[in-house]
Amino acid sequence: MLKEVKVGKELMELDKKHFLHPTSSISQQQENGPRFIFTEGKGIYLTDISGKKVIDGMSSLWNVNIGHGREEIAQVAQEQMTKLAFTSCFATFSNEPAIRLAAKLASIAPGDLNAVFFTSGGSESNDTAFKLARHYWILKGQPNRQKIISRSKSYHGVAMGATSATGLKPFRDFTNSISPDFYYVEGSSVEALREEIEKEGPETIAAFISEPVQGAGGVNIAPKGYFEEVRKICNEYGILMIADEVITGFGRTGKFFGMEHYGVSPDMMCFAKGVTSGYAQLGGVILSDKIHKDFIEHSRDTLLHGYTYSGHATACSVALKNIEIIERENLVENSRLMGEEMLKGFKFLQDKHQIVGEVRALGLIGGIEIVKNNKTGERFENQISPKLVAEAAKRGLIVRSVTFDQDTLVFAPPLNINKDEINLMIDILDETISAVEQEVLSAF
Repeated sequence: MLKEVKVGKELMELDKKHFLHPTSSISQQQENGPRFIFTEGKGIYLTDISGKKVIDGMSSLWNVNIGHGREEIAQVAQEQMTKLAFTSCFATFSNEPAIRLAAKLASIAPGDLNAVFFTSGGSESNDTAFKLARHYWILKGQPNRQKIISRSKSYHGVAMGATSATGLKPFRDFTNSISPDFYYVEGSSVEALREEIEKEGPETIAAFISEPVQGAGGVNIAPKGYFEEVRKICNEYGILMIADEVITGFGRTGKFFGMEHYGVSPDMMCFAKGVTSGYAQLGGVILSDKIHKDFIEHSRDTLLHGYTYSGHATACSVALKNIEIIERENLVENSRLMGEEMLKGFKFLQDKHQIVGEVRALGLIGGIEIVKNNKTGERFENQISPKLVAEAAKRGLIVRSVTFDQDTLVFAPPLNINKDEINLMIDILDETISAVEQEVLSAF
């Protein structure tokens, strides 16, 4: 035990000195060090260096869909690394795992999505979609179609194009110069999209991008009929429709892909995260047959876009095994069923606690809004959800807070979670909310 404490202190100091954490408070890191130093994961649980075991209620970053500690994945990665860890896919070089994964993705993707461009993650996938959309219109003789429209409260990543497309303004304010030709419309209004298209001119717009369910924006589920109308509008004005399925893909919403809930097939679909459940870095864009055929017909020069690890052999092998596990264990259906249980638990908390406002879930992605009074909808002046996140962590549950224009707890547990584990998660939340609710309400 003394050895673990010594190692923990050493790692804490090395972390503060040398590790600049993504999407973290630099001052808090320097003051307190890392909140957790994880050493092991199994199923829905993570264990830190002190031996504390916690439920991973976020699948880490919405992505560990099959759960932690899958030996099958490690074995496949080892076999592929021993045989061929990596080789470039530039200049039409290829490898079997990349080819077979592209074919597998085409077989499970909605509509006529059929040709895959591989990346290393979600931000690269969305950046790729923007570049391919703009290049597509150049090939089609309409180079003025360069504008990208996205929704308010959307999140599309932190690469330059992805940051520029993100509707959450604080991410754009982080840098003092975003890319041009990105526009934003009110998140649930079809009319706002049509008005923006008319205002800017349809002949100047390359694509519209949206998450099927907005993740980092607060788990916002689109109103009924929204995406069906968006598809019609894109068809009417000849605008490409891009689905950002980075979070929602591979069973997260109770279907393989989020857009399947709406019966809508996009022109391009971006994926990452759940394609490997976080066991390797991989993402990509799937193009419709029409877009792919147009590229084949009109493109005569080299496609001057690609990443070193596009079509990474080991990552693609991991993805193939990951998808096999999702299918074999019926995790998409489990996501649907356990999502219903999770939503029931949220509604129980809503009935019991004054500070629990609107609750929502689609499959195993959900949100709980925090308010001062759920009867009137009155909100706190200060954000309360970060307090709840900290208290839940103490009690053995990792969740995340969203404080952009709202005060919301968000959830995305692994898809192999069972009913008893859902109930345990709700019990911890119940205790957490009781503790914080008493404190914050007594202050008024």
